[in-house]
Amino acid sequence: MDKGRRRFLGASALAPLLLGACGSQSPLTRVGGILWIGYEPLFLARELGLYDANTLRLVEMPSNTTNLMSLAIGDVEAATLTLDEYLLAREGGVDLRVILVFDYSAGADVVMSRPGIERLGDLRGKRIGVEETAAGALMLAKLLETARLEPDEVVKVHVTADRQLRAYQAGEVDVLVSWEPYATQLQAGGARRLFDSRQFPGLIVDVLVARTDALERAPGNFRRLLAGYFQALDHLHTSPDDAFRRMAPRQGMRPEEVRAAQQGIRFLDLAGNRRWLDGDTPGLVPATQNVGRIMVASGLLKRMPALDGLTDARFLPEEA
Repeated sequence: MDKGRRRFLGASALAPLLLGACGSQSPLTRVGGILWIGYEPLFLARELGLYDANTLRLVEMPSNTTNLMSLAIGDVEAATLTLDEYLLAREGGVDLRVILVFDYSAGADVVMSRPGIERLGDLRGKRIGVEETAAGALMLAKLLETARLEPDEVVKVHVTADRQLRAYQAGEVDVLVSWEPYATQLQAGGARRLFDSRQFPGLIVDVLVARTDALERAPGNFRRLLAGYFQALDHLHTSPDDAFRRMAPRQGMRPEEVRAAQQGIRFLDLAGNRRWLDGDTPGLVPATQNVGRIMVASGLLKRMPALDGLTDARFLPEEA
């Protein structure tokens, strides 16, 4: 399966992924998610049996683009996105609310290079593999800015996440914009870490967003979704060995590699989510404005979308 991470292309339609519930039963709420270490507690909740599949279903998406498109056309009611993806969706007219902040990247988003490419200045003229998505483009923009290179001084090669290792092994690229768990796979294949998100913590933020109409249609499902998530996050903190063992198969990693990969992200607990999502001035607003400014300056957005109704904290549990 092509399991990518993280542009709203707004051009094609996908066949419905799943059918909703019918009759008097609570509507089926489908949540699209891709393979990324920061989303894993959501899937851990499923593994722990905390979700009723008749009303809450996690849909494993093959790529960021598919995930975002499925959300835009209503094939899923909610999805795991990055803030930059959220801004692209909003620019495209999709009515969404952020209902949870998973984490922010602090090293788990990386640029992997071949041996011999030791400094950022060595990137001039090199082939850089990147998925044509918001976060990949944002990471590339920060890389070039830090290296003081113009976009036309490198060769951009479109590589989806499922093809990163194959593209590297086949010699199609010199450098890859990657993330966990793919970065660990590339490192095992001989690539080295050249640059990562520790250089700009708080820029790549992972969130759970939902269509506004879906929130009104099945509020109970979203409360249960977040309650299960925080239970799983608590399990990760209190029983890490068991949690990493359960996470490892989906990530395609050994438990100790999952543990190491999660060192590159910072999860937000329930109190942190209240600070970022609730109140008159949610903390997520300035973070989103910062990401938006960078995206506009980099040409990823035409203009900053209006941020009214950015967050909805109603579905956070009262207690963790």
